[in-house]
Amino acid sequence: MARPESEYPTELELEILKVLWDESPLPVRDVRARLESDAGRTLAHSSVITMLNIMHRKGFLKRQKDGKAFLFSPKVEKERISGGMVSDLLSRLFEGSPTAMVLNLLETGEIDRDELDEIRRMVNRKRREREQ
Repeated sequence: MARPESEYPTELELEILKVLWDESPLPVRDVRARLESDAGRTLAHSSVITMLNIMHRKGFLKRQKDGKAFLFSPKVEKERISGGMVSDLLSRLFEGSPTAMVLNLLETGEIDRDELDEIRRMVNRKRREREQ
């Protein structure tokens, strides 16, 4: 029995989306070249075509004809995907507790002083917004 499709992108699909969020529309050859340079992932041209077509079918990408080739661009926003994935992780792994998730990040992550200061500023800003 086949595994049901996730509403979220797989690891490779996410790498492709990152390339296309950065710059689009792109033809297959440019997506493939950026995957090699940005993600260090070597894939056959036909594999990239297959992935792009699967992602188009899933609704992650749109494509437009350009001569004999297609140009691909994201159909989904980075914020929607990242927000959904974080909400899913929060729900499934941390029983819906943002505190537990942030504590895990602080305990296990490599967070330097500047990042901690930035997190503190964001928390304080969010607190002020909620108090208004």
